[in-house]
Amino acid sequence: MIERLVNKLFSSLRTFGFLFGYLPFSLPKLNKIKSLKNEISVEEYDQLIHEVPQKWAGGILKRTKSEFTVEGLENLPQGAVLFISNHEGNFDIPTLLTHIPKPFGFISKIEVKKIPLISKWMEEMNCVFLDRSNRKSSYRSIQDTVSQLQQGHSILMFPEGTRSKGQGIGTFKSGFMRIAKEANVPIVPIAIHGTSNIMEKNNNKICPAHVQISILPSYSKEMIQENDSKQTMEDLHTVISNKIIELQSRHK
Repeated sequence: MIERLVNKLFSSLRTFGFLFGYLPFSLPKLNKIKSLKNEISVEEYDQLIHEVPQKWAGGILKRTKSEFTVEGLENLPQGAVLFISNHEGNFDIPTLLTHIPKPFGFISKIEVKKIPLISKWMEEMNCVFLDRSNRKSSYRSIQDTVSQLQQGHSILMFPEGTRSKGQGIGTFKSGFMRIAKEANVPIVPIAIHGTSNIMEKNNNKICPAHVQISILPSYSKEMIQENDSKQTMEDLHTVISNKIIELQSRHK
């Protein structure tokens, strides 16, 4: 019992130590990439910016001693897409950054913008910051996300709006449908299972887990424009929910 607690503590210290210790050494790389911004294409710039956060996220996951499996990479289309995923825990974003080769930004709480270095990388990754206490900020974040997609940058959203901590999948908020429709981009649904076993289910201590990621077939921009938005949202919720049930059954 004591040995397990000590191992959990050291795993947590090792993971969070790397999380904050890696970033100061990444600043020269960030400045170098930024100097190329006007010389290369949007796709090339996003790929360069994606490399360091991907390595950083991968380093964090490695220190949790977790196992990861991913399927459906063939479902990734060319060009900007809106990724939507269920939201199990705090390790969802590192997991998706590491295992999805297509660069993307994501929507984050405004509080994260106050964290030095992390916010600098997030801004270059085309992340959008949301102040949930401010309705004007919510509207502005929708427009900012549409703008990023129209400029050719992919974005990840969690339509549940909060972590489920492994307790099923919550109701989807409708904002992502409006964004996809206005930006005229495909939606790529993702089902993720097991990230809450790394931290949320262990009183926020880090433990090894088996995480499964499934990238599902995309919904084309034509489907999104032509079909009823409410029905499409329900269909996407069902597709992700059914896949999570399938992933859970595989790991019993």
